[in-house]
Amino acid sequence: MDAQGGGIYSEFNDKVVLLTGIGQNGDPKMYGNGAATARVLAKNGARVFGCDVRLPAAEYTQQRIQSEGGICDVVHADVTVENDVKAMVDACMAKYGRIDVLVNNVGMSEPGGPAQMKPDVWDKQTDVNLRSVYLCCHFVLPIMEKQGSGVVVNIASIAGMRYIGKPQVAYASTKAGVIQFTKATAILYAAKGIRLNVVVPGLMHTPLIGMLADKYANGDLEGLIKKRDGAVPMGKQGSSSDVASAVAFLASDQSKYITGQKLVVDGGITCSTK
Repeated sequence: MDAQGGGIYSEFNDKVVLLTGIGQNGDPKMYGNGAATARVLAKNGARVFGCDVRLPAAEYTQQRIQSEGGICDVVHADVTVENDVKAMVDACMAKYGRIDVLVNNVGMSEPGGPAQMKPDVWDKQTDVNLRSVYLCCHFVLPIMEKQGSGVVVNIASIAGMRYIGKPQVAYASTKAGVIQFTKATAILYAAKGIRLNVVVPGLMHTPLIGMLADKYANGDLEGLIKKRDGAVPMGKQGSSSDVASAVAFLASDQSKYITGQKLVVDGGITCSTK
């Protein structure tokens, strides 16, 4: 799985993109959604400023982008922590003086329904999946408002739209929250030159697939891949490049009249009764 997607968007040249979750776990030859998005935007001339809770993972993505001639700075940040988010935003502003695009990419999923899931597991997912979006917008939206322009692209999941066969109530609830957060905030900022949209990925074959196999399939990676491929009407999972291409479109001027919307990237799952 590579990150070759993304159209040619000349308007990204020298634009500053703040992107959370730029690192990844798993197969180092693959690209996670954040790394792929950073790569596509950098290939189109953007100056990417990324963060990850694991600095070495962020630096690995940075090295990959720089090896292709792209511009990428990275910092450590836990985007569930207010002071970390503020420091990250301040560092980006100190370097570039503006933020044109914010991509809220982090997320985590743990199995369990409400009766089985411990409160601390619920709280952690709420923080990672939803509080992070709020905190980043809390600090970045005033900057964009002062600039008179800006774009926010949040990453949700089809689990926030329908049950997809896994007991992950906290993940589903918080990703539904990301969708509604995006819609409501888009209206608040529509007259201020700021657009907010949300990409809603379906079943994607990314480096996280190994971790998902451990959590949901007793470590049966091949079985999980086959099951996920079979659940998609198009016959196979998507890739990180599919997500990255959707983000690039929504962040570009090609979508300048689109705000408060969700772009579902799922191979037809949410249209199916499977």
